[in-house]
Formats: sequence, C-alpha cells, structure tokens
Amino acid sequence: MALIRWQPRDTFAVNREIDNLVNQFWGDYANRNGQGWYPKVDIEEHEGNFVLNAELPGLNREDIQVALEDGVLTVSGERKLQEEKEGKNYLHRERAYGRFTRSFQMGKNVQADKISATYKDGVLRITLPKAEEVKPRQIEVTVS
Repeated sequence: MALIRWQPRDTFAVNREIDNLVNQFWGDYANRNGQGWYPKVDIEEHEGNFVLNAELPGLNREDIQVALEDGVLTVSGERKLQEEKEGKNYLHRERAYGRFTRSFQMGKNVQADKISATYKDGVLRITLPKAEEVKPRQIEVTVS
C-alpha cells in the first residue's frame, strides 16, 4: 500500500472546483435549452468606492435592471433569442439567451443615493461610493 501525502487545499479553490463541475453539467444544459445564463462579473475595491463590471454583450440598455435593497446589489435582465429567419440554417448554436439574475452582498457599506451605472461596448459598469464610516481615515496622535 502506497502512502500519499495529504496537502490541504484552499477553501475557495475547492468551491471553484465544485462550481465548475456544476456549471459544466447543468450550465451547458440550461444554455442549450434556453433556460437562462449568467454574465461574468468582476468587483473591484478602490479607496472611495466599489466598482462592478459585468459582461453583457448583445443587450440593450432597456434589457438591464439594477437594484440595491437591504445591502444586496442585484443585476438582472434578459437576452432574447434571435428568431430564425426563412432561409437561415444554423449548423451550430452556442450563444446563451434567456433571463439572468446576479446578486451581490454589499452590506450597508455603500451610499445608495450616489450609485451610478453606465453601459458601453457590452460592459455594464456600476460605481458604488463607500459610506463615510467605511472609508479609511487617518487619525492624528497627539502628545500630551
């Protein structure tokens, strides 16, 4: 019997592997059958704000909704299936369509009344200014 050295894994790496397996199995099936999809998202933290960038190619501004409720930012929308036209014969189809919803826990760390969103070249950019209590501040030390 051979001994194999155990190497602990990063918890997030295990979660990513499980997500990838589930998406490979169910995600492709759902997309092939028009049952939905989800856009890829990056979230950045800057000194004064958070920035979310979501890939939404092929959508119109009217197809996208953004909401913040109880500290949860939700981006949702729909990519409509292009109707097959007479004389068009698809040999292969991979583009996903249908409704999508992505939600992110932002907490009470953002100023809801100052959130802005822009959509350009298929990328939705949401800027969420940090609340004052979250921003780092310098505290002066006095000598007495």
